[in-house]
Amino acid sequence: MPKKKTSLTKYTDFIVEKTSELLNIDSPTGYTDEAAAWVKKEFEKMGFTASFTNKGGVLVDLGGKDKKNGLLLEAHTDTLGGMVATIKPNGRLQLTNLGGMNPNNAETENVKVVTKFDGVYEGTFQLNNASIHVNGKYDETKREWESCEVVLDEDVKTKEETEKLGISVGDFVCFEPNVRVTKTGYIKSRFLDDKLSVGIILGLAKYIKDKEVTPKRALYAHITVFEEVGHGGSSSVPEGCTEAISVDMGCVGEGLTCTEKQVSICAKDSGGPYNYAIVKALVDAAKKSGADYAVDIYPHYGSDVEATLRSGNDLKHGLIGAGVYASHGYERSHRDGAENVLRLLVEYSL
Repeated sequence: MPKKKTSLTKYTDFIVEKTSELLNIDSPTGYTDEAAAWVKKEFEKMGFTASFTNKGGVLVDLGGKDKKNGLLLEAHTDTLGGMVATIKPNGRLQLTNLGGMNPNNAETENVKVVTKFDGVYEGTFQLNNASIHVNGKYDETKREWESCEVVLDEDVKTKEETEKLGISVGDFVCFEPNVRVTKTGYIKSRFLDDKLSVGIILGLAKYIKDKEVTPKRALYAHITVFEEVGHGGSSSVPEGCTEAISVDMGCVGEGLTCTEKQVSICAKDSGGPYNYAIVKALVDAAKKSGADYAVDIYPHYGSDVEATLRSGNDLKHGLIGAGVYASHGYERSHRDGAENVLRLLVEYSL
């Protein structure tokens, strides 16, 4: 029988607040130092020991008794984005993607171009020849990186003029997240994958601190910075860990049962099945805690914890997350989904 639900409203409010703050810090894969520094500082403000990994992620010790049976929670603060591939003769920028950024859902978005030495410039990601009144092939043009460009908000008309600004190949391009929290509890933004999960782990840390809880076993968090390109969780597993859980976005879409208001427990994704004993234990914890949950198979998905296993670590592994709709686009979740993840984690890890 489920326990009587304890109120987690205070912690859900905290999760939404911190998630919103983090979403507004640009951090495409490879350009994550500011976001990682913010994450480290937030854990330290609560009194936890946090350190940077050599790769730039943040490793946090959340306490715990059994040091030989540790649990590692993994989430990532790197996001999708772009990089300058070519400065075109007209002074505009052709991009290459970072991670799974898709030009179909990035069109007309505001961007920031972060130069290596000369500051930040604003612009808009547009279809080449974007005026419908001019371009008779607007509708039929396939949106690809080669058919789209960044139009800079600067008076530049040639490659040379753009180069004089200090913009060059290899500069990072950050897409506007457009964070919005509705009165009905929906959280809408680019890059909820996976900054919402970072917010949830911060909420778990606050719960541990406020309640003066010592986890039954050693508990760690690794906030990674290269998940979107496949190797975020491939290192930095603390000694004594026997299990790792990736806290990432739960998929919402046709053929799946999860909604944005639930915690999703993944049984299998593109990399294969998750540990059967862990999946069962997560379902059991969800039931005991009263968390609203769904178990699903994600058809096109990979996670930090799979990178952790592929790098040779001998661990049991699992994956959970708040339901997120429109993944890798303009994403939507709900505060109830975040709360249900937290509810499961409190039961499972403490």
